[in-house]
Amino acid sequence: MTSFHISKLVIIGVGLIGGSFALALRQAGLVKHIVGIGRSPQNMQHALDRGIIDEQTSDFSAALADADFVLLAVPVKQTGRVMQQMKPCLEGHTIISDVGSTKQNVVQAARENLGEHIERFIPAHPVAGTEFNGAQAAFPELFQSKPVILTPLPENDQQAVDAVTAFWQGCGARVSSMQPEQHDQLLAAISHLPHMLAFSLMQHIHTLSQTLGEENPLALLRFAGTSLNDMTRITASSPEMWRDICLENRAALLTQIEAYQQELSALRQMLVNHDGESLQKLFSAARATRQAWTALRDKS
Repeated sequence: MTSFHISKLVIIGVGLIGGSFALALRQAGLVKHIVGIGRSPQNMQHALDRGIIDEQTSDFSAALADADFVLLAVPVKQTGRVMQQMKPCLEGHTIISDVGSTKQNVVQAARENLGEHIERFIPAHPVAGTEFNGAQAAFPELFQSKPVILTPLPENDQQAVDAVTAFWQGCGARVSSMQPEQHDQLLAAISHLPHMLAFSLMQHIHTLSQTLGEENPLALLRFAGTSLNDMTRITASSPEMWRDICLENRAALLTQIEAYQQELSALRQMLVNHDGESLQKLFSAARATRQAWTALRDKS
């Protein structure tokens, strides 16, 4: 059990991630009192009704008074504005972290808006989620055995880094660290690109249905099986959130899109050439990588 404990936790953005963090810490006995700040009165009421938070307010000064830990769980594009609102209300001992899917832009926002509080801002990204959002989607096991990536800054207070690490481990997560630039390049390949591919595949189905004279794509989708469902499940995610993530990480994502287009071109050429041997070789290598990944996940 960690020696760290939160007397007062403030969550700004009580959705799937922020709400699950609160529930997981409650379950682990690591937090005493939780205050929520959010845009939607209905969502905040859900959070109160479910016991995710103990109180909700729109007053940053009241919320941040005596706060031990502040978690920013807002869309990445809003991070700078929220930090600007927070800064006058922050106390010297308060630890701040975030859950943004991109990190270089978040670090830049922190440097521009947090001033001397930057030493206690520990950037983080829990690589976990579902296609659902809002407080009603939160559950305490979301982070169990899932990776959480910290991107500590040179000026960070080590005790603050240790505390953030301990709280995520208390949620059941596996914590690792890397540089913000490395994080954004890695996530562009393993998270952001797959989301863009899923969204574009569903749009392709929609366009195809019109080409075939069907106004409603459901005329085609009623014949779809589990493969399409598995590949496009994540398109139920928030369009606003993924718009911001893709734009904020556009340089790394453009590199990955170009690389993937080369893979598609090579695949197309195999078909043009009736090259069954190369197709099978590619499929076998992909299956082996997937099987090795599955085995690794099963051990976690």
